[in-house]
Amino acid sequence: MPNRKVITCMLLATLLTLTGCSAFLQKEITDKNHEWDLSWGEETSQSENTSQSEMPFPSESVSQDGEHEPEGETEPIAEQIQSMSIEEKIGQMVIAGLNGYEIDENTRAMIENYNIGGFILFSRNVENSGQLLALINSLKRTNSKNKVPLFISIDEEGGRISRMPEELAKIPSNKEIGKVNNSDLSYKIGGILAEELKLFGFNMDFAPVMDINSNPNNPVIGDRSFGTKAEVVTKLGIQTMKGIQAGGIIPVVKHFPGHGDTSVDSHAGLPVVDNDMNRLKSFELVPFSEAVKSGADAVMIAHILLKSIDPQNPASLSETIITDILRKQLGFNGVVISDDMTMGAIEKNYIVSDAAVKSINAGTDIVLVCHGYDKQVAVINALRSAYEAGIISRERIDESVYRILKLKNKYNLSDTEINSVNVEEVNARILDVLDLITNMQ
Repeated sequence: MPNRKVITCMLLATLLTLTGCSAFLQKEITDKNHEWDLSWGEETSQSENTSQSEMPFPSESVSQDGEHEPEGETEPIAEQIQSMSIEEKIGQMVIAGLNGYEIDENTRAMIENYNIGGFILFSRNVENSGQLLALINSLKRTNSKNKVPLFISIDEEGGRISRMPEELAKIPSNKEIGKVNNSDLSYKIGGILAEELKLFGFNMDFAPVMDINSNPNNPVIGDRSFGTKAEVVTKLGIQTMKGIQAGGIIPVVKHFPGHGDTSVDSHAGLPVVDNDMNRLKSFELVPFSEAVKSGADAVMIAHILLKSIDPQNPASLSETIITDILRKQLGFNGVVISDDMTMGAIEKNYIVSDAAVKSINAGTDIVLVCHGYDKQVAVINALRSAYEAGIISRERIDESVYRILKLKNKYNLSDTEINSVNVEEVNARILDVLDLITNMQ
């Protein structure tokens, strides 16, 4: 009769063989489901690319770096989702803008009646440092009765796209940073962006810009880009992203799949781009592909129409671009956020609420609705109606809410208020970096 060691070895060998076959078959199925073959080659490893795209919900979790997380760490998220009402879930899938320097009845309604997932602040909401801190604290205080903390977000890129109070020193544009072309500098810039945002209680930054400024007639990107070369944008964009992450702020890389070769501002109308898949995979998609492999948490989708890829839908409403390319081919399983649904590219061509439903079904997790309380309510109601009519499935909603809650947990978001701000301390760090840039030039 075989001894116990022999039996144990035989069992282990059998299990390893079966596991290997299962993994091979799963990869075969996943590869066959890919509608687009981008042929990324050996630079994108199978473990990096498939680990995220195959991430199940909600019984098992795979972290952004591909490591399987213990069951006990993710089960609370699944349980939380099961305990949430459909209204609470849909609220998490919307980030809204607000008017003025203080919260008003509409803002309170967004929080108390619609369980909104977060807010985005603009210059119209920023008067000075004290007022900004008070506004953010009031948003958190009002939301403290809800189960899930808010995303408090802003567009803070540096250069001309800055919404911070005038008391803070200005951070150079990405174009200026691109001229220096130094990875350590970009990482420091990311860290400073995070520091100034965290000072006031923000937790999400719609930055860095990963668009390549390839069209000199581009009216919207320009000096917001690190440059005209894919390798420079990739290197500096990723380092800025990592600096923001290290500072405890969620970076949202943008504007996928690349807004750099447009001649129309999507705030005003719908840009149309003729570039085909070969061009995209060798140029525009390169910074985003590398950002995904480097641990991007969130990606913003642009309102641009890529005629050769999806002639019917702008990227923000395109299942081909969001699900087939970004999710399956690039392997991204973080949070996908649409650009503002009240921009001209959408408003001039769609009913905003209908576009929001279409965007969610295409694979977007959060729709951004920056202007108009009535439009925000219409979007939330449209998502609820689409759910009730079976147009958006519960599975589709739960998948997004899972990603959203996971991201909020990863960054330990809370509605804890901040007592005071020290602007001088952050300004000193910004001035140190400005001196560093001068010395590098």
